[in-house]
Amino acid sequence: MNTIEKLKNQIIISVQAMPDEPLYKEECLTAMMKSVINGGAKALRLAGSRDIKNAKKLFNVPVIGLTKPDKLPENWKEIVYITPSLKEVNELIDANADIIAVDATLRPRPKETLNEILNAIKSSDKFAMADISTFEEGVKARELGFDVISTTLSGYTTYSNQNIEGPDFNLLKSLSNELDCPIILEGRIWTVEEVNMAFDLGAYSVVIGSAVTRPQLITKRFYERKVL
Repeated sequence: MNTIEKLKNQIIISVQAMPDEPLYKEECLTAMMKSVINGGAKALRLAGSRDIKNAKKLFNVPVIGLTKPDKLPENWKEIVYITPSLKEVNELIDANADIIAVDATLRPRPKETLNEILNAIKSSDKFAMADISTFEEGVKARELGFDVISTTLSGYTTYSNQNIEGPDFNLLKSLSNELDCPIILEGRIWTVEEVNMAFDLGAYSVVIGSAVTRPQLITKRFYERKVL
């Protein structure tokens, strides 16, 4: 069973924090990884070589690796910022991530082409995950040769659907019906019912982040509850 096959019908937990957040400390994120694995997570999605190296050393689960800037610029919906160039890809390869996630949207790239980045991942015997925001981007990424397509960036580009509050089930369904590769649902998942619906619609696996590992956002949801 290869790494991708281990993800089938599983929940992947994204354990991430920004450098200005309390949980960014190395010991905090390592403890969070251990906690979610103890809870049943079968894979991790991690940002940065530090946490990827720790996960590979301590845990026997597949690791999806990516990079992000320390602080997102104000125009983050207009730019490529998830593993944007070969420099970041090589950092993830050196950290021994099993799957490398990159922004595969149609936004202008800062340096190398998406095909060049994909070739670098493949030549290192790693699996490539395309984070996309629209159906067209998913189709294009598969045509290029990406192993896995994820709905990660739906709603987070200026031209993708801005009007959905929850997961983009329509995008998931369209990609699952059209493409011959694993489709992962990621983005704005908060309930067990949403996870069940994702699998019913053809999701290969589901990535959950904020609903599990971002206590400030979980707390904010309760404080912003609607008062009847």
